[in-house]
Amino acid sequence: MKKISLVILMTSVSLAGKSQVLEGLNITGNIETTFQYLNEDSLIGAAQPDSKALLNTYMNTFITYKGFKAGMRFESYLPRIQGYPNRFDGTGIGMRYIGYANDFVDVTIGSFYEQFGSGMALRAYEDRALGYDNFLDGVRLVVRPLNGMTLKGVYGYQRLSFDKGKIVHSGGVVRGFDGELDINAAFKKLNDKKLNVTIGGSFVSKYQKDDNDALILPENVGLYGGRAKLRYGKFSLDGEYMMKGQDPSVDNGYIYNTGHAALINFSFSQKGLGILLSAKSVDNMSYRSDRTKELTDAFINYLPALNKTHTYSLVSSIYPYATQPTGEIAYQAEVLYTIKKGSKLGGKYGTSINANFSTAYKPLQHTNGFSPTDSTRVAYKGKVFDQSDSLLWRDININIYRKFTPKFNLRLSYFNISVNNDVAKISNDAHGIIQSHIGVIETGIKLGKKHSLRVELQGLFVNKIEEETTPGHFEKVVNDKGDWATLLVEYSIAPHWFFSVMDQFNYGNRNADLRLHYAYASVGYIRESTRITVGYGRQREGLFCVGGVCRYVPASNGLTLSFTQSF
Repeated sequence: MKKISLVILMTSVSLAGKSQVLEGLNITGNIETTFQYLNEDSLIGAAQPDSKALLNTYMNTFITYKGFKAGMRFESYLPRIQGYPNRFDGTGIGMRYIGYANDFVDVTIGSFYEQFGSGMALRAYEDRALGYDNFLDGVRLVVRPLNGMTLKGVYGYQRLSFDKGKIVHSGGVVRGFDGELDINAAFKKLNDKKLNVTIGGSFVSKYQKDDNDALILPENVGLYGGRAKLRYGKFSLDGEYMMKGQDPSVDNGYIYNTGHAALINFSFSQKGLGILLSAKSVDNMSYRSDRTKELTDAFINYLPALNKTHTYSLVSSIYPYATQPTGEIAYQAEVLYTIKKGSKLGGKYGTSINANFSTAYKPLQHTNGFSPTDSTRVAYKGKVFDQSDSLLWRDININIYRKFTPKFNLRLSYFNISVNNDVAKISNDAHGIIQSHIGVIETGIKLGKKHSLRVELQGLFVNKIEEETTPGHFEKVVNDKGDWATLLVEYSIAPHWFFSVMDQFNYGNRNADLRLHYAYASVGYIRESTRITVGYGRQREGLFCVGGVCRYVPASNGLTLSFTQSF
């Protein structure tokens, strides 16, 4: 792999020097740097690191020339910013590949990202905000032998971490094959039919040596299944089902149960109306290239989250929901409706209404006659969409947006979120199910051709629970950290400048000394593909989640400087 990196680097320098004369040469990339200088703040639990200053830097370079492709990423953690895995350290090459592609074949050697279907069998991807990167190091081959047919094969180690400037791989090898066929594209007689049908199937296997002295562990664990998608006019229906072999791990307590996952999506879309219905059943589907890892480490597959992705700070980061790979039965329904322009309710510009409902329950595990202590170590029997009455998550929200004039718009939102803290472990201060009500008022105002103002006012209110305050005496006390309020003001001067001030106030904390303000101010400058942002203030601890994958971010107080550049 060191030779691959050297070849890419030498090729980049050589081609860059000839870019004036090589027709078809394309060199692109981006740079991202985040610098933090942190202070100690005992009130919010923020510690000052020994180095005081922290730095994350990345630079991607991608080259394509005719059928040739190559790329690499330099990474630097000096040391890493807070919230990133503690094994990220040093400066070096964090990703590199070379390959060739045309209409028939696409081959990559080195680091690559890939997804089979919805990702329930395999998803190697990067999310820089989460500090998540589980690419595969090895060989990827894609062949398109017929119109509408795509065959994929992958073989390699997963990236686990980046230590002392070097890529560190997970303990197991990942092998996989995926095939997909668009039936309408493959058969000319069906090209113009209204019903479009696509089918596919995946098989993934991992190998990890059995190094457990107490148990006999399977060294090869397979996961396989199929999928189909139907589209007819305004309607779309797709489904996927996966089965996993016996896979004892830290996640499931080293039991020998098999696993399964099912996902169904139905949608309808026309002008002014959109409907989405989804259902998911997951049981014992934690699938890692290293059976001893936890949290977000070494996941081979990805289980799509059936809940809406929220952007408001009190909604997205106080009580987020993380997908439960060991088991969940989840449902989601969403409706987007636009009231026509010019009507009494719609107004001059129309009014958009978005309503969403999502929920998840623990699966019902039939334990009669099963015991994890017997010779089989099969702990229970699980069935598809067989749910218990144990709530994991519920989110009911509605959003109304209306533009009143060319210079003024208003958005009103309400969220009712319940999360089972005993399972999701959102907070150490909460008990049982946390029920929260969140209201948001957002306005946008244009103050001229270049000046605009956006204001958010958010309020979060949590339920009270009965607690024994003194021996034998129970009182109703606020759950978790109590109620919150947030004010955000953003001012923009097009096309370059933006300013923002935010204050989050935990005014409802049961501890009067912790009814604190988390104030944060930032200023940014944008010029073409360059963006510079400077911010200073407090940031509370919490979970940052994207698509059901979360990372913990500790409390901090200090300066943050970020720089991004694309080329």
